[in-house]
Amino acid sequence: MHDMTASNLRSAYGGESMAHMRYIKWGAVAEKEGFPNVARLFRAIAYAEEVHATNHFVELRNESGAFSVTSEAGFGIGSTSENLQGGLDGEQFEINEMYPVYVEVATFQGEKGALRSFKYALSAEKTHAAMFQEAKQSVDGDKDIELGPVQICCVCGYTAEGAIPDKCPICGAPRDKFKTFA
Repeated sequence: MHDMTASNLRSAYGGESMAHMRYIKWGAVAEKEGFPNVARLFRAIAYAEEVHATNHFVELRNESGAFSVTSEAGFGIGSTSENLQGGLDGEQFEINEMYPVYVEVATFQGEKGALRSFKYALSAEKTHAAMFQEAKQSVDGDKDIELGPVQICCVCGYTAEGAIPDKCPICGAPRDKFKTFA
């Protein structure tokens, strides 16, 4: 694997891993503040971030050694509204800056597996941003978000509310590859 693509995969792995843990912690804050649906949303999206991190890690299967990893990451535990804004900011960074560049590099270097992993994450992050935005609007109005079951594709991290689709719109995985957060 080309060094630049491998470095991007490591950074993406680090960022997605940290997002996973951050969302778990922020979900606990939402639960404590009386927003159980926001807490469930954080837990569901945390799982999607774990899927992304796993995909990036698998693409690095032939790389070995210790590496310093630089990743964009938000820190701190605030109110549920502040944490939702932190989640939204992180997703927007990945959508608008990080993944588009990583996709271009992987394309240029002909790294098909990395390209697939980056494109899966980029597509899913767009759904996360929209869901965090909606949740923040509810919380800022002193209400929990109205939220049906949240479906996460275990292959690509696609996230949707409601019924499980027959096929994942991002990766084409069948419905039995979805995990439900109800």
